[in-house]
Amino acid sequence: MLWMSRLERMGQPLAPFVVFARRLGRNFLVTLVIVGFSLALGTVGYHYLGSLSWLDGLLNAAMILTGMGPVDRMESPTGKLFATFYALYSGIAFLTMMAVLMAPVYHRFIHYFHLQEEKDEEDGAKANG
Repeated sequence: MLWMSRLERMGQPLAPFVVFARRLGRNFLVTLVIVGFSLALGTVGYHYLGSLSWLDGLLNAAMILTGMGPVDRMESPTGKLFATFYALYSGIAFLTMMAVLMAPVYHRFIHYFHLQEEKDEEDGAKANG
């Protein structure tokens, strides 16, 4: 995993805020790609399998992807099956997007507390030594 080699390891100092912001921005761009792909997938599926117009397909895809629920009722069995699987996919896509967005924040949080723990151990060793 190439991206992990660029993260600071235990014992290394906390990365500067600029590096953290760059990581967060890169992950945000990845999330935008996931959103774009998901909206395109939903729009095409609703258009061809649900017999909706392109705009209505986009609206339904966006509403399902954000967890708001469908706008138009699916009448055909293929449309209903697509809506079912797209809703399941959307839940997984949402969780993936949140994990991608939160990964740099979580890493920085955990790394900070590991550094604090190491500092406390050093301070305790100095006081006892």
